[in-house]
Amino acid sequence: MRVYEAAKKLNIKSSVLIQRLHNLGIDVKSNFSTIPDDILDKLENKEKPQKTPEKEESQKQKKQKMEEKPKIDEKLKEKPKEKRPEFISAKKKELIEASLPQKLKGKKKHYKKPSKEEQEEQIKTIQIGKNTTVFEFASMLDVDFSEIIQKLFALGIMVRKNDIIDLDAAKIIAQDYGVEVEEKTLEKTILEETESLDDEKDLQPRPPIVTVMGHVDHGKTSILDAIRHTHVVAKESGGITQHIGAYSVNYKGKQITFLDTPGHEAFTEMRARGALLTDIVVLVVAADDGVMPQTIEAINHAKAANVPIVVAINKIDKPNANPDKVKQELSHHNIIPEEWGGENLFVNVSAKKNIGIDDLLESILLQAEIMELKANPNKRAKGIVLEAKLDKQRGPVCDVVIQEGTLNVGDSIVAGIAYGKAKVLIDDKGKRVKKATVSMPVEILGLHDVPEAGDVLFVVKDEKTAKSIAEERKEKYKASLQKKSAVSLENIFESLSSGQIKELPILIKADVFGSIEAISNSVQKVSTDEVAVKIIHSGVGEITKSDVNLASVSNAIIIGFNVRPSNDALKLANDLKVEIRTYKIIYDIIEDIKKALSGLLSPTIEEEILGRIDVREVFSVPKIGNVAGCYVTYGKVTRNSKIRVIRNGVIIFEGSIASLKRFKDDVQEVVAGYECGIRIDKFNDINVGDQLESYILKEIKKTL
Repeated sequence: MRVYEAAKKLNIKSSVLIQRLHNLGIDVKSNFSTIPDDILDKLENKEKPQKTPEKEESQKQKKQKMEEKPKIDEKLKEKPKEKRPEFISAKKKELIEASLPQKLKGKKKHYKKPSKEEQEEQIKTIQIGKNTTVFEFASMLDVDFSEIIQKLFALGIMVRKNDIIDLDAAKIIAQDYGVEVEEKTLEKTILEETESLDDEKDLQPRPPIVTVMGHVDHGKTSILDAIRHTHVVAKESGGITQHIGAYSVNYKGKQITFLDTPGHEAFTEMRARGALLTDIVVLVVAADDGVMPQTIEAINHAKAANVPIVVAINKIDKPNANPDKVKQELSHHNIIPEEWGGENLFVNVSAKKNIGIDDLLESILLQAEIMELKANPNKRAKGIVLEAKLDKQRGPVCDVVIQEGTLNVGDSIVAGIAYGKAKVLIDDKGKRVKKATVSMPVEILGLHDVPEAGDVLFVVKDEKTAKSIAEERKEKYKASLQKKSAVSLENIFESLSSGQIKELPILIKADVFGSIEAISNSVQKVSTDEVAVKIIHSGVGEITKSDVNLASVSNAIIIGFNVRPSNDALKLANDLKVEIRTYKIIYDIIEDIKKALSGLLSPTIEEEILGRIDVREVFSVPKIGNVAGCYVTYGKVTRNSKIRVIRNGVIIFEGSIASLKRFKDDVQEVVAGYECGIRIDKFNDINVGDQLESYILKEIKKTL
């Protein structure tokens, strides 16, 4: 916990807490320094004094004495009470005095006691934006701006009244006035409104959103066409023209929304932007072919997104169809049918002969029922952009699936960095509608810009607000592009948080299956208990855009063996800052991964003794403290070395050197055979005859 947060928790000033920590030998430099949990616990216990029996007795005696006191004369009661200034302890005065600039020291300051109403309010919250000035901040706190400037100066920040105030500094200063500070952004305010938790009574069941995935030519499109023709086209005169990348199916009075983007590319692109739209994945596997490379890829994508899988075994009408073989192969990838004790629903279908399509829809509805998908339709709409384009005649057009709420014509909307009004809504059948409900796919006209696939669209109160949010996002987007660092073998360990299981996620693409097996086995052997290699996907063929997308969302590195990335993949990897490494020798892959894992291993801390020093005299210097007159008997002592005090063979203190001198000059080091003066930081109890030991701590990197 940071110092200013701990001070707030303990209900004391930050400066007081810093002084207490210094007394405990904890080196904290500012309000932003962190305090170890065990020290914080000690301080908390210290703040809550234990009641001893003696104390309880004395309190009872005091109470009795108070009761025995004679009543105050009525005339004295009528006398108006004089207003007395708030009592300030001598120590508190000293700390306040120390924090003031030199020219203000010694001047009197009046402390106003808060009124009863103010005491009741105690914690007040103010919101400051990114352009709030020192003067505006002071006005919010109802204090003179010069007071704020003084406090900022004490924190080491030099400002004038019209300068912008830093958010962290504002939070620290506001604590002194019993006020909490929040960052004021329009987007944050609106998102809090739209993403607030709904009451259980307002939630209603919603249709599931389904993505169909699988290997090429296994019948994804055929199944989608079979569903569409059976349950959509039959009700439409003269067929149907698809306008949107999704469509709704009505089966036995229940709706199912299918994303008409077969494959995992769009699925991963959306997840890369943090927008998970799909509820259920239908994995299509041909009964005659079985599990193929893209099938495994689809499984990995669905698992990475934690989405349940319903398996459709297609082409069961073929003479060489073998559904049991498909089940057996999928079980190796933890896709196990219910009849085998697993959790995945399996359905035998034939898109060509329209067999099992109804069973597939029933299985989807059953899976949706298990998931208990619900949403609140009576709130501002929120949805995900499926795709967007610039139409020459109609302007920016975007296809959206509504996730919650209801979108009405005329609503002000924001999607990514695009904003505008929903002027026209067109459903999946090409008809104009007045509103779009939960899980409904709809085409929207009226935005001023083209959003990206995967952007979250939500409704705001007016177009002015929508524009402000879009502009805020543009600025953040520019800043994030500058900060974004590449995922590489050299720096991946820097992004891993300490204390967790450390992993190096990699994605392997090779020319043949034999190479993948050899690389996977070799890489797994490099793993240890402390660090591990996690293969998130492996496949045969060139490195594609889909591989780059998966690597980006999984924070992984792509390893290519005798393969190259496509032009699109290369461009996307450059944009998403994903590292692609290609090799021709397996040994080189293993060596590079070993180096990366060595970087992931926690370094060991070793102590190196520099020298021994005898304390031969102790000098007391006014306003500074005790200085030890020393003689270096062995090695050396340096200004930056750590120091420990040894008395009668026992270590009594460990800390840092505050100053190292030869006569009157500050020096960087003193070697054996020479005298020197040493002042130890935060330690005054130094005696003649004590021994000092100078040492340094060195980090030794581990290797595998």
